[in-house]
Amino acid sequence: MTLLHPGDTFPDLDVSVVGGDSLSIPAAMAGGFGVVLFNRGAWCPFCTAQLRGFQRVKSDLDDLGATVVSLSVDDEPTAAEMVDKHKLTFLVGHSADAHKLSELTGAFINPDPLFVQATGFLLDPEGKVLLSAYSSGAIGRIVGEDALGMIRHVQGQ
Repeated sequence: MTLLHPGDTFPDLDVSVVGGDSLSIPAAMAGGFGVVLFNRGAWCPFCTAQLRGFQRVKSDLDDLGATVVSLSVDDEPTAAEMVDKHKLTFLVGHSADAHKLSELTGAFINPDPLFVQATGFLLDPEGKVLLSAYSSGAIGRIVGEDALGMIRHVQGQ
Protein backbone atom coordinates (compact mmCIF):
# COMPACT_ATOMS: atom_id res chain seq x y z
CA MET A 1 0.00 0.00 0.00
CA THR A 2 1.45 3.32 -1.10
CA LEU A 3 -0.01 6.58 0.16
CA LEU A 4 -0.33 9.46 -2.30
CA HIS A 5 1.44 12.65 -1.26
CA PRO A 6 1.29 16.22 -2.57
CA GLY A 7 2.99 16.35 -5.96
CA ASP A 8 2.27 12.70 -6.81
CA THR A 9 0.36 12.03 -10.01
CA PHE A 10 -3.06 10.58 -9.26
CA PRO A 11 -3.27 7.06 -10.72
CA ASP A 12 -5.55 6.23 -13.63
CA LEU A 13 -8.87 5.07 -12.21
CA ASP A 14 -11.98 4.08 -14.17
CA VAL A 15 -15.23 4.84 -12.37
CA SER A 16 -18.72 3.52 -13.14
CA VAL A 17 -21.08 6.43 -12.51
CA VAL A 18 -24.74 6.32 -11.48
CA GLY A 19 -26.77 6.51 -14.67
CA GLY A 20 -24.64 4.12 -16.71
CA ASP A 21 -21.75 6.33 -17.74
CA SER A 22 -18.12 5.82 -16.83
CA LEU A 23 -15.19 8.15 -16.59
CA SER A 24 -11.46 7.98 -16.14
CA ILE A 25 -9.85 9.94 -13.34
CA PRO A 26 -7.78 12.11 -13.53
CA ALA A 27 -8.30 12.49 -17.31
CA ALA A 28 -11.94 13.57 -16.86
CA MET A 29 -10.76 16.44 -14.65
CA ALA A 30 -7.86 17.59 -16.85
CA GLY A 31 -7.48 21.34 -17.00
CA GLY A 32 -9.46 21.96 -13.82
CA PHE A 33 -9.22 21.15 -10.16
CA GLY A 34 -10.65 17.84 -8.99
CA VAL A 35 -11.98 16.45 -5.75
CA VAL A 36 -12.01 12.66 -5.52
CA LEU A 37 -13.85 11.20 -2.55
CA PHE A 38 -14.03 7.56 -1.53
CA ASN A 39 -16.91 7.02 0.85
CA ARG A 40 -17.83 4.07 3.02
CA GLY A 41 -21.32 3.76 1.55
CA ALA A 42 -24.82 5.16 1.62
CA TRP A 43 -25.36 3.60 5.05
CA CYS A 44 -22.68 5.82 6.66
CA PRO A 45 -24.08 9.04 8.20
CA PHE A 46 -20.63 10.67 8.24
CA CYS A 47 -20.21 10.00 4.51
CA THR A 48 -23.63 11.32 3.56
CA ALA A 49 -22.98 14.43 5.68
CA GLN A 50 -19.72 14.97 3.78
CA LEU A 51 -21.45 14.55 0.42
CA ARG A 52 -24.27 16.92 1.39
CA GLY A 53 -21.60 19.43 2.41
CA PHE A 54 -19.99 19.20 -1.01
CA GLN A 55 -23.40 19.66 -2.60
CA ARG A 56 -23.88 22.88 -0.60
CA VAL A 57 -20.68 24.39 -2.08
CA LYS A 58 -20.97 22.80 -5.53
CA SER A 59 -21.86 26.03 -7.33
CA ASP A 60 -18.81 27.75 -5.80
CA LEU A 61 -16.62 24.80 -6.84
CA ASP A 62 -18.15 24.94 -10.33
CA ASP A 63 -17.26 28.65 -10.52
CA LEU A 64 -13.63 27.69 -9.84
CA GLY A 65 -13.68 24.97 -12.49
CA ALA A 66 -13.53 22.12 -9.97
CA THR A 67 -15.10 18.71 -10.55
CA VAL A 68 -16.27 16.51 -7.67
CA VAL A 69 -16.48 12.73 -7.95
CA SER A 70 -17.42 10.40 -5.12
CA LEU A 71 -17.38 6.61 -5.20
CA SER A 72 -17.99 3.62 -3.00
CA VAL A 73 -18.43 -0.14 -3.16
CA ASP A 74 -22.22 0.31 -3.13
CA ASP A 75 -24.05 -1.21 -6.07
CA GLU A 76 -25.67 1.13 -8.57
CA PRO A 77 -29.23 0.98 -7.16
CA THR A 78 -27.99 1.83 -3.66
CA ALA A 79 -25.79 4.67 -4.94
CA ALA A 80 -28.64 5.98 -7.12
CA GLU A 81 -31.01 5.98 -4.15
CA MET A 82 -28.44 8.00 -2.16
CA VAL A 83 -28.07 10.49 -5.03
CA ASP A 84 -31.85 10.95 -5.18
CA LYS A 85 -32.34 11.14 -1.42
CA HIS A 86 -29.66 13.80 -0.92
CA LYS A 87 -30.17 15.55 -4.27
CA LEU A 88 -26.53 15.18 -5.27
CA THR A 89 -25.68 16.77 -8.60
CA PHE A 90 -22.00 15.86 -8.81
CA LEU A 91 -20.77 12.53 -10.16
CA VAL A 92 -21.27 9.54 -7.88
CA GLY A 93 -19.56 6.28 -8.71
CA HIS A 94 -20.56 2.81 -7.63
CA SER A 95 -19.35 -0.80 -7.51
CA ALA A 96 -15.74 0.19 -6.77
CA ASP A 97 -13.18 -2.54 -6.16
CA ALA A 98 -12.02 -1.81 -2.61
CA HIS A 99 -8.79 -3.76 -2.95
CA LYS A 100 -7.88 -2.01 -6.21
CA LEU A 101 -8.55 1.42 -4.69
CA SER A 102 -6.32 0.51 -1.78
CA GLU A 103 -3.59 -0.77 -4.07
CA LEU A 104 -3.67 2.34 -6.30
CA THR A 105 -4.07 5.04 -3.67
CA GLY A 106 -3.29 3.60 -0.25
CA ALA A 107 -6.89 3.93 0.94
CA PHE A 108 -7.65 1.90 4.04
CA ILE A 109 -10.26 -0.82 3.69
CA ASN A 110 -12.55 -2.54 6.12
CA PRO A 111 -12.35 -6.29 5.50
CA ASP A 112 -15.75 -7.49 6.76
CA PRO A 113 -18.02 -6.12 5.54
CA LEU A 114 -15.78 -4.98 2.71
CA PHE A 115 -15.73 -1.22 2.07
CA VAL A 116 -13.26 1.61 1.58
CA GLN A 117 -12.68 3.95 4.49
CA ALA A 118 -13.22 7.65 3.86
CA THR A 119 -10.41 8.96 1.67
CA GLY A 120 -10.17 12.21 -0.23
CA PHE A 121 -7.90 13.86 -2.74
CA LEU A 122 -7.70 17.37 -4.09
CA LEU A 123 -6.09 17.38 -7.55
CA ASP A 124 -4.55 20.25 -9.47
CA PRO A 125 -5.36 20.86 -13.17
CA GLU A 126 -2.50 18.54 -14.21
CA GLY A 127 -3.84 15.62 -12.15
CA LYS A 128 -1.28 15.95 -9.37
CA VAL A 129 -2.27 15.56 -5.73
CA LEU A 130 -2.49 18.85 -3.83
CA LEU A 131 -3.92 17.22 -0.72
CA SER A 132 -4.66 13.71 0.46
CA ALA A 133 -6.74 12.79 3.50
CA TYR A 134 -6.83 9.20 4.71
CA SER A 135 -9.16 7.95 7.40
CA SER A 136 -8.89 4.57 9.05
CA GLY A 137 -12.39 4.84 10.47
CA ALA A 138 -15.68 6.70 10.38
CA ILE A 139 -14.37 10.23 10.92
CA GLY A 140 -11.60 12.38 9.44
CA ARG A 141 -12.25 13.60 5.91
CA ILE A 142 -12.06 16.55 3.51
CA VAL A 143 -15.08 18.84 3.76
CA GLY A 144 -16.45 21.02 0.98
CA GLU A 145 -15.49 24.36 2.53
CA ASP A 146 -11.89 23.21 3.01
CA ALA A 147 -11.61 22.07 -0.62
CA LEU A 148 -13.06 25.39 -1.75
CA GLY A 149 -10.64 27.36 0.45
CA MET A 150 -7.63 25.35 -0.72
CA ILE A 151 -8.48 25.86 -4.41
CA ARG A 152 -8.93 29.59 -3.82
CA HIS A 153 -5.61 29.71 -2.01
CA VAL A 154 -3.79 27.89 -4.83
CA GLN A 155 -5.39 30.19 -7.38
CA GLY A 156 -4.32 33.21 -5.35
CA GLN A 157 -7.85 34.48 -4.74
